[in-house]
Amino acid sequence: MNKLISPVAVIIALFIGIGANAQAKLGYMSIDQMVSIMPEAGKIDTALGKYQSDSLNQTLNTIVQEYQYKDSLLNKSDTSKTPKSVLTQLRTDVNVLAYQIQNWQNLAGQAYQAKQEQLLAPIYNKVGTALRQVAKEKGYAYVLNKDVFLVAPDGDDLLPLVAAKLGVKLPAGMTQPKTNPKPNQ
Repeated sequence: MNKLISPVAVIIALFIGIGANAQAKLGYMSIDQMVSIMPEAGKIDTALGKYQSDSLNQTLNTIVQEYQYKDSLLNKSDTSKTPKSVLTQLRTDVNVLAYQIQNWQNLAGQAYQAKQEQLLAPIYNKVGTALRQVAKEKGYAYVLNKDVFLVAPDGDDLLPLVAAKLGVKLPAGMTQPKTNPKPNQ
């Protein structure tokens, strides 16, 4: 409920502010959509696939092998000569490894997401910088994420202008930048 109230309150405050200042322009853009069409996005998908197969899957294999080895030490027929402290440590290790294996999907998902955020950060920064430049050049006082609107005029979508600023060709179906967008009235 609080997540809904905050954006709604911000939008209401913006519209009240815009009403008081008729010169303010309100634009919108889907930053995620812009990032997805950046040329670097494909390279990041490839890098994440490689990270998944080379790092995460290898880590799981290593954990399973270590679990099997330590479990076999615990379950061998003669553990009477093994010191009690070593057996206790082996049991602890086996329990920790079993937990990691059982929860691998969650742990791997967190690691994958962290890697994805790390790789995407420079692209988000690049898009954010271009968006701020376009907003300043075109006189937009406010730019919101497109997801907050149910209905909005095409002329105030800054994605085509930001794409042009970054030199990114828009895929078919997306509008090309207008040479002279109409200001909000």
